Amino acid sequence: MSDFDYESLVIDIPDYPEPGVIFKDITPLFKDPEAFRALVDDIAEHFADKGINKVVGAEARGFLVGPPVAYKLGAGFIPARKPGKLPRAVYSESYALEYGTDTIEVHQDAFEPGDKVLVVDDLIATGGTSLAVAKLVEKTGAHVEGFAFLLELCFLNPREVIARDFGDREVYTLVKVN
Repeated sequence: MSDFDYESLVIDIPDYPEPGVIFKDITPLFKDPEAFRALVDDIAEHFADKGINKVVGAEARGFLVGPPVAYKLGAGFIPARKPGKLPRAVYSESYALEYGTDTIEVHQDAFEPGDKVLVVDDLIATGGTSLAVAKLVEKTGAHVEGFAFLLELCFLNPREVIARDFGDREVYTLVKVN
């Protein structure tokens, strides 16, 4: 992992999207070419020897991190989308958010049995979205090799949530927020 100071480019926005929530704005990191390159390189280099052939990212900010990581790994990218956004037959999974519930979908033919998949997103908070995406991957017969994030909100214990269903899978984060 590089020694890049990612945290210095993340801005806390209090009371967004609702009172009591501190939103982590990562857009300053994306506009900085050196930071964005380091983010993609750090994640891709960490998983380079895992045989990853597909990367999946959840709508919407997973679409910002996932495709360049997939490119760097020489893998395909699969979007996990909100309901009604994918035009063919889908698998769906509902999950709890920090402040509500949601559903995520992937095309039923997005993965092949035996695919080695990396779940990538900008942030892991409660772990609900990532867990739902991983369950969708495994419904197809593919295998989740690991999870990668820019930010982890450790105080919400997301690793415990993932470990319940995917205990042996690696969770890799670049910034841990306590």
